[in-house]
Amino acid sequence: MKIAILGGTFNPPHIGHLIISERAYSVLKLDRVFFIPANIPPIKEKFTEIGKHHRLKMTQLATKDNPHFTVLDWELQRGGVSYTIDTVDEIRAKLSPTEIYLIMGWDQALIFDKWKDPDKLLELCKPIVFTRPGYEGTLPEILRNSQTLPLHIDVSSSMIRDMLIRGESIRYLVPNTVISYIYKHKLYGVKGHDFFLAR
Repeated sequence: MKIAILGGTFNPPHIGHLIISERAYSVLKLDRVFFIPANIPPIKEKFTEIGKHHRLKMTQLATKDNPHFTVLDWELQRGGVSYTIDTVDEIRAKLSPTEIYLIMGWDQALIFDKWKDPDKLLELCKPIVFTRPGYEGTLPEILRNSQTLPLHIDVSSSMIRDMLIRGESIRYLVPNTVISYIYKHKLYGVKGHDFFLAR
C-alpha cells in the first residue's frame, strides 16, 4: 500500500488541507491519504486547544465524502506531545505500507531540521512539500532535494480563526459540515447560527 500522511492540529481543517491531500493522491498515485490530528504539537508557539474531540470530529466531517481519505486518531489516543517519527513507526508496524509520503506545508518544511529525528524520518518517508503564495525562505539542506508542488491559495487555520472572531464568513474556505459544527458547538468564540450557509 502506497500512502501519504498529513499531520496537523486541524484547528479547524480547511480546504487547503483537502486540496494538498487530493493533489498528492493524484500526482503520486497513492492508495490512501491519512489525516492525523496531533494531540499536542511540538513546535506551535501558540496553540489554542478547543478540545481534541472537536478537532477530531471536524477532521472526520471534512474528509468523510472522500473514499481515499482516512482519519487516524492515534496521536490523540497516545497523548502527550505528538512526534511524527513515533506515528510513522506505528504506521509501519500496524499497516506495513510499501511507501510513505510525508505531506508538509511550506511553513513546516522550513523548520523540518528542528523536528524530532529528521534524518530517520527521511529514511522512512519521502517528503512532499507544498508551497504557498507569498511565502519566502530557503528549505533546510536536509530537504533541498524534496519534491515540491504549488498550492495556489493562501489559507491557514489561524486565518480562519481570526475571521470567525471578526464575525466574517468562512464559506468556501471550510467545508460546510465543519462550519455547521463550529457554530453548533460555539467554537472559536462564534455567536449565533451558521447564517452564512442559510443565505
